[in-house]
Amino acid sequence: MTILDTFKSRIQVAERILITTHEVPDADGIGSEISLCLALREFGKQCYCVNEEPLLDRYTYLDEDKVVMGFNDYQKNHPDFKPDLIIVVDTNTKTRVGQRVSKYIGEKLSTLYVDHHPWRSKEEASKHCIDITAAATGQVVGELIEYLGVQLTKKIALPIYTAIIIDTSSFRYPTVSANTHRLVAKLMATGINPPEAYNGIYGTKRVHHMHLLARILDTAATNADESIAWMLLRKQDIDKFASDVEDTHAFINNLLVLNNIKVAAMFRDDGDHVKVSLRSSGEFDVGMIAMGLGGGGHSHSAATLIAKAKDETTEQVISRTIKIVEDILKTM
Repeated sequence: MTILDTFKSRIQVAERILITTHEVPDADGIGSEISLCLALREFGKQCYCVNEEPLLDRYTYLDEDKVVMGFNDYQKNHPDFKPDLIIVVDTNTKTRVGQRVSKYIGEKLSTLYVDHHPWRSKEEASKHCIDITAAATGQVVGELIEYLGVQLTKKIALPIYTAIIIDTSSFRYPTVSANTHRLVAKLMATGINPPEAYNGIYGTKRVHHMHLLARILDTAATNADESIAWMLLRKQDIDKFASDVEDTHAFINNLLVLNNIKVAAMFRDDGDHVKVSLRSSGEFDVGMIAMGLGGGGHSHSAATLIAKAKDETTEQVISRTIKIVEDILKTM
C-alpha cells in the first residue's frame, strides 16, 4: 500500500480531525497543516488545526480562514469537539508537538504522521505517510490532496507553495525533483504570483535584521582547506537586534556560496547548550554527521544540540565539534 492509499483509507473512516505540527513551527509545518485542513473540509470532514501555541503574526497571511489556533483557544472555543483522528505534520516525534497537544497522540486517539523526515523504524513508517524523498512536507501534503480529488484553489495552494519555498531554501536543496516542480506548476496555475509569495515569507524583515546578519557574517570562518565553514550566533545578539530565532534560520545558507564548501555549520549559543545547524553542498550527508553528534535530519539539512561541559566556552565547543565533523568527513 502506498502512502497515498494509506492516507485515503485513514481519512475515509474519520469524521472529526485535528491537525497539528511541531512546537515553534516553520512555514513547512504551518503551510502543510493549513492547506491540509482546508482540503479536508472540502472533502467533507470536520477539521481544525491545533498547535501548542497560537499562530505567529508573520504567518497569519497564509491562514485567511483562521483555521489554526493555539491549544487554549481550542479548548475554550470548541469544548464539545471530539476528534477521532489526529494528523501530525512535519515531524514524526510525539514529544516535538508540545506537552498539551501530545496528550491527544497515540493511546487516546488514532494518529497519522505526514512527514518527509527520516523515521526511526521502517516498519512503523509504513503505517504512516512518510516520504523521505520529498523536498518538503508541503510537497507530501500537496500530493495527498491531489489524490483525494480535492481541487487546488489559491487559498489551498499558497501555504503549500510557501512551505516548499522555505524547506528547499528557494529550490536549492538536492531533494528538489521533477515531481517537486510538477506540483509547483499546478500550485502556480491557481493564480499564485511568485514575487508576492516570496516577499510574503521573506520580505517581512526590518533593518535590524540586516544588522544582525552583518554581525553573524562577521564571525564566518573555515577550516584549513575551506571544506567546512561556520558562523556563530549568540543569544545576546538576537536580543540586541530585537529578533527571534525564526529570523535566523536562513543565515547559514550564506555559507553555501563559498568556493570549496562541503559542510556549513551555524552555532547558536543558548547558554548551557549550543544548537548546531548543518547544511551540505550535496556531496556529504550531514544527517549522518548530526546523528554522530546526537541529533539527526536530512542528508542536506540537519541539526543537533550540544551541552557545554563545565567551564567550557562556546569557542571550545565549536573547536571540538569542527574536529569531529572533519573526522567524520574523512570516513564518508
